[in-house]
Amino acid sequence: MTNIKDLPNEDPRSIKFPCLTIEQPVGRLFIGTMSWKVLRAITYFDVRKLLDGERPLDEYLGIQRPVKPGRVIELQRYVNLKDACFPAGIIIAVEEESAEYDEQSKTLTLSNNMDAVDPEDRIFFSHIARVIDGQHRIAGLEGYNGERFDVAVTVLVGMDIADQGHIFATVNLAQTKVSPSLAYDLYDLAKTRSPQKTCHNIAVALNEHKASPFFYRIKRLGVATGQRLNETLTQATFIRALIPYISENPMVDRDLLKRRQSLARATAGDIRTLIFRNMFIDEKDLEIMDVVWNFFWAVGEKWPNAWNTFGKGNVLNRSSGFRALVRFLRPAYLHLTSPGHVPTKEAFFALIANVGLADNHFTVDEYKPGSSGEARLYHDLIAQSDIQA
Repeated sequence: MTNIKDLPNEDPRSIKFPCLTIEQPVGRLFIGTMSWKVLRAITYFDVRKLLDGERPLDEYLGIQRPVKPGRVIELQRYVNLKDACFPAGIIIAVEEESAEYDEQSKTLTLSNNMDAVDPEDRIFFSHIARVIDGQHRIAGLEGYNGERFDVAVTVLVGMDIADQGHIFATVNLAQTKVSPSLAYDLYDLAKTRSPQKTCHNIAVALNEHKASPFFYRIKRLGVATGQRLNETLTQATFIRALIPYISENPMVDRDLLKRRQSLARATAGDIRTLIFRNMFIDEKDLEIMDVVWNFFWAVGEKWPNAWNTFGKGNVLNRSSGFRALVRFLRPAYLHLTSPGHVPTKEAFFALIANVGLADNHFTVDEYKPGSSGEARLYHDLIAQSDIQA
């Protein structure tokens, strides 16, 4: 790795951007906006090192903060959506000698610094600012294809490394994560169609209809409603299991629909996987719901005790059992009909009537919670129903 003292000097360079100041107990903070390209040009991450050895913040915190490639790829897709938005500010820290604030114009100027006596103390333009929070968002913006994407930034000027560490810990360790079920519930407010909104609407309808096999079984916001003891599924679990039958990339489909563009229909090559896609495109959401309703009605008729027992130890109506059943729904559906049609309750029941599993088989001892138990139950259903996966 190249040592910083061996690098040549660079010409003076600086950037200026609008900025306000706020006073908080930790000190004076600078809040401004700049183009993501400018921000990327002056920032460095701990994973993109110029110096040998560890960074002071890593030493202070005792942790490493590698950029996660999967998260970056996800954000690179997200930033090109029609409604992409990073409302929260990215937090960066700069040395005092690199910053100059103009009270009159309310602008902050950040500059490189080649005048240090010790070459190791030089500040290169590409290393003006350390990223305290937001490195994935910055890396994600490298995939942005649009003309303009401004970001909010909070600049810590000349802040002690211990205070930087405190802010890092506060932002990354003390924040409350949003429930995935709540996030899905907010799709109800969307004006345009999307795979997420359709699956949300199906979950809500099945949860609220008294005759439904899912009546009051779904936690709308990811937590139990009042004193209901039979809410064994979260809305997020329901939607994540169903949505792959509609879309391979729900966020892209949602974005296309917001742009009033047409979705590609499922072809002969992928219709056996995307069994509900063309129904969704044709706005036959009620028919999709009917398929799910009829299938799980048959499940409830075949295994009434297991389906209607809500105590611990029963897996059929809980997450792993539900996911296994939804996986089984696809080959069962294709065995009975072709995509676009709605098999009857009786047709689904006749298909699973000869499955040898009894109500007392669906226990955590037989099918352990998690992916292994889910996979075993799915394969048992396939094997005993004598249909092709």
